[in-house]
Parts: sequence; structure tokens; C-alpha cells
Amino acid sequence: MHHFKYRDGELFAEDIPVAELAARYGTPLYVYSAATLRRHFNAFDSAFSALPHLTCYSVKANSNLCVLGLLAECGAGMDIVSGGELHRALAAGVDPEKIVYSGVGKRPMEIEQALAAGILMFNVESTGELKRISDIATRMGRTARVSLRINPDVDPKTHPYISTGMRNNKFGLDMDNSLLAYEQAMRLPGIEPVGIDCHIGSQLTSIDPFLEALDKIVAFGERLTALGVPLRYLDLGGGLGITYNEEEPPHPTQFGEALTAALKDHPMTLLLEPGRVIVGNAGILVTEVVYTKTTPSKEFVIVDAAMNDLVRPALYDAFHAIGEVKKHGRPDKNVDVVGPICESSDFLARGREMPGVEAGELLAVFSAGAYGFVMSSNYNSRPRAAEVLVDGEVAVLARKRESYEDLIALERECVE
Repeated sequence: MHHFKYRDGELFAEDIPVAELAARYGTPLYVYSAATLRRHFNAFDSAFSALPHLTCYSVKANSNLCVLGLLAECGAGMDIVSGGELHRALAAGVDPEKIVYSGVGKRPMEIEQALAAGILMFNVESTGELKRISDIATRMGRTARVSLRINPDVDPKTHPYISTGMRNNKFGLDMDNSLLAYEQAMRLPGIEPVGIDCHIGSQLTSIDPFLEALDKIVAFGERLTALGVPLRYLDLGGGLGITYNEEEPPHPTQFGEALTAALKDHPMTLLLEPGRVIVGNAGILVTEVVYTKTTPSKEFVIVDAAMNDLVRPALYDAFHAIGEVKKHGRPDKNVDVVGPICESSDFLARGREMPGVEAGELLAVFSAGAYGFVMSSNYNSRPRAAEVLVDGEVAVLARKRESYEDLIALERECVE
């Protein structure tokens, strides 16, 4: 459930008309709902109340400081994958003892930054990384708590670009070599192995792959415990999907019941890293129709949002529902909704049946709260969109719109 609803044919973000937000802040515009964020986090977190657990929101899904701060107030920890995300989380007031650091390519300066902050633990993805963390922690006089990320070779049945737990993916350590890696971790100075980690993919619409991975990880964890590895945490990652179109993902309550049944006799604290399921349907992208265009074979709706603002349709051929901000009741047309970027892949929808629209009218692209602004770019030298957080009748400019000056602020003129 989300708090973007129509009232008498006009779309509202909580208690504010979306058209009013567009008039105030311009378009393209990302709009997030605080009530939806709170609702989604609490629905997910409470599903695991029968287990010792920590819900670490996946910062990569949406890293706006207002979003992170709101979730931190709800009690969320954070799952990060870069030094920049750590900087954001700390700036948003997140307790470093609730931060876990994932990702395959942690650089020395990022490891130093995380050790200095005192994060909960690193999710280590290779033996090379394990040795580097040991060297840096020893030099700094610190002890790095670590989990090793295990690749359980489970097919998550999702888009191949967001599958992360199969044998041919770049993530984690394969099951065969993981035992040796834990033995190494027990010997290395500056390293304290405290957990076991896996993450199999994103936008999963079935619980079955989670349970298959969990069975393998728990069995492996029992082997580690028998060898004397002091496991305190079991990090199952994230990946629970949302409804974009006709998907029917399980409700977090079902997910929680299934994991609780599987883990009720295990003493480890469960860590979860939800992202999309928290923020995906908590945001929309508002865009203005610039032109309509008819060719012998196509009807085009050309809008001011583009693939640089929302790349998911171009990158994954992803579906996002699109609706009028103010309904006019015109007959449906089969159209392509496209942006102004000079690429044929610059589309928000293709072959979509939707009411006829005219230049100057507004459209809302739904389910844009996750992997929307965070994946945006300045391609074609387009300033990135503004972001607004709505809380009831209050709207906060969470990120101002970039200007042309911002585009060149970090560059220098090379012509004398």
C-alpha cells in the first residue's frame, strides 16, 4: 500500500496535490511519501519480531539523506556498498553499530573509513579482501568484525542483471572454498569472524529461493560452528520484490513467518537488507508532456523525463505504471512514452494503452522510489531532477534541482 491516491480525478501525494508540487518545484520531479516509508519499514521489520534481528535498509535503493534519516528514526540499520554510502548514512544520523558493509570492491581508504567509524561488520566477498582488511585493521590497531558472503548457487528466478547468488555471478565465495576462507579468517590478525552472509538477488517474487538458500547457509553454518567459528549473525541479504505490474510477491508477513519457522531453533541474530520493498512504491517520478507526435507507425508522447532520470526501462526493460496527474477522460491510445535523450532506448513505456494527453499536462511514473534517482546521470548534459519528501501536508525539498552551473562546477576551462 502507498499514499499516492486519486481524489476526484486528481493525484495526491499524501495530502498535497501532485500538480501543486510540480508547479512549486518543476519537473522532472521525484516525490517520496514519508507515511509510505514508515508503513513499509514497520510492516517489514515487525514481520520478524519473534526472532532476534536487525533490519538494515539497503542504501543503494535510495540514498537521499531525508529518506535515510526517516528510516533511522524508525530504528533501521543500513546496508552499504561504498564509502560514499557510509558517509551518507553517518550524515543522516545512523548508528555505526547498525551498519554492515557489503560489496565486492572495497578500496583501502573505504575500509579505513569504516573501521574508524566502528561499523557492525564487513560482509567479505573474497580472500583478497579478507587479507586487505586484516592488514589495514592491524595497522590501525582495530579489530574488524566480518561475515563471509557465501554464494549458495541458487537461481532467484529474476532478471539476470540483478541475480547475485548463482555460481557464475561475481559475488561472494563459492561453497567449496568458503570453509578454507573461514579457517583463514580465524588465523588472521585484526579479524573477528562473527557471522555468515548471503544475498541471492533482487526483485524476488517467491519465498522458495530464499528458503533454498537458507537451508544451504544454515547447514554450512553448523559445519562452521563445529569447527569453533563463533557465529553470532546470519545475514540473509535482501531482494524481496514489489508489484510493478502483475507481479504477486509475498507480503513481508508471509516472508517473516517462513523464516521464523526455519530459524526458531537457531541462536544467531538475523540480519536483513531490504531496499526496494521499503522504498519502491514510496516514490513517483512526475514529468510534463512536451509534445505529442504521430508517425505512420507510432504515436509518441514526448516528456521531459528521460533515461538519465529513470534508467530502469532502458536497462532492464522494466515496467512502470504511468498515470495522468489530472484525469481528463480522453479515449485510450497505444503510445510510446519517450524522453528527449538522443538514444532509441530512451523510453519510459512502449506500446502502452493510456488516455490521450496533450502538451503541458503532467504524468506520474509510479513505483519509482527504488533505483530511480540513485541511478540517474547527467547524460546529454541534463541536470538531475529535484527530490521532494511529503509528510502529510508538508513538503520538504530533499534535494534541489541541479543547475547548468552545477554541471560544470567540478571541471576547468582548458582554453586560455
